[in-house]
Formats: sequence, C-alpha cells, structure tokens
Amino acid sequence: MKQLEVISWKTLDALKDNASKVVDIVGDLDTDEQMSVFCIIDEDYLELYYNEMETNIIRHFEDEDEFYKNIKLRKKEIGEDDYETIDYYDEDDFGDDKTDEDFDGYDIKDDEDEF
Repeated sequence: MKQLEVISWKTLDALKDNASKVVDIVGDLDTDEQMSVFCIIDEDYLELYYNEMETNIIRHFEDEDEFYKNIKLRKKEIGEDDYETIDYYDEDDFGDDKTDEDFDGYDIKDDEDEF
C-alpha cells in the first residue's frame, strides 16, 4: 500500500467523481469527523480518507485482496462492523390475496368509483 497526504478535500472529491465504481463509504464527517471512500479508478484500488482534524490521505492498494481487507479494518476502527440483517416479519403476513373478509365490512373505493 502506498499513501499520499493531501490538504484539500477538492482533490479527494475530484478523484471520487472520476471513480468508475465507489465500492463502500465508511464513516461520516458529520458524526465521526472522518470518512473513507473506497473506490476503483480504472485498475487502481483507492481509499480516499477525509478527516476534519488531521491529514487527508489517498491510499493506493496493490490488489483487490488488500483493498477489501482494508475496508474491513476501517470498519472495525470506526465501529461499523458488518452485521447480519434480521427478518422480523414472515412473508405470510404480507399476502397479496385480499378478500372482502380482510376489511371487516369496510368498503374501499378507488377514485374511479366516485364518478
């Protein structure tokens, strides 16, 4: 990994805007005072590290494995560990087959029915 310190966020923004793919954004400048944008430009894997208090950094990774490994490390540093989503509702609760009994005597009309 190679890294370059930069002063201006405009430099980081220009790289981010020209990225062929933004893979992940870790952190938030509003709450964490730091943010890493992991992106791919052509065949280069980059981390654009924004920081309100310290130096901003552009990191260049040698390969895809090192790139994804550093995404996980940055998430641990900032506290955004991966979590597994939980499915709270059964699919049966949202069935599409509605009958008149489902509405308990209420008559539902569309706008077309009014005329």
